[in-house]
Amino acid sequence: MSLTLEVLVQQEADLQLEQFNHETAWALGSLLKNLAEAKQASVAIEVYAFGQILFSYAMAGTNPDHQDWIRRKRNSVLRFGKSSYYLGQYNARKQREFENQPHIDAREYCAHGGSFPLRIQGCGLVGAVTVSGLPQEEDHQLVTDALQQILQSRQGN
Repeated sequence: MSLTLEVLVQQEADLQLEQFNHETAWALGSLLKNLAEAKQASVAIEVYAFGQILFSYAMAGTNPDHQDWIRRKRNSVLRFGKSSYYLGQYNARKQREFENQPHIDAREYCAHGGSFPLRIQGCGLVGAVTVSGLPQEEDHQLVTDALQQILQSRQGN
């Protein structure tokens, strides 16, 4: 897949919600579960906003390491305001490892795809939606597909 940085930036601009609340978090998390099941994939899912975990689900076949990956990916999104996949691709373009930079604690942050910023149009960053369990490009794609579907379903109302 290997999305360009420009495409990743455009995704972040396009995949902003008009509103976000606990019901949206449930819908997004449930949709991610359904999309993963349709792919016969085993992932852990988290929707985090307003300083708390609003949805968390670990499918059969996942393990506690997936929760740690989620936490580290989410921390990166919340700190830098970019998708975790973007952060990894950006640093790869700079020919460096995100986690090896002196200001990054690799126990707390990582730049592997699967976490995406949750933004409300005209408001800004309110959280992150994160998936762990697939190759990083597929984790990222699962999240962006779900956000696209949520946006489309809201436009139809």
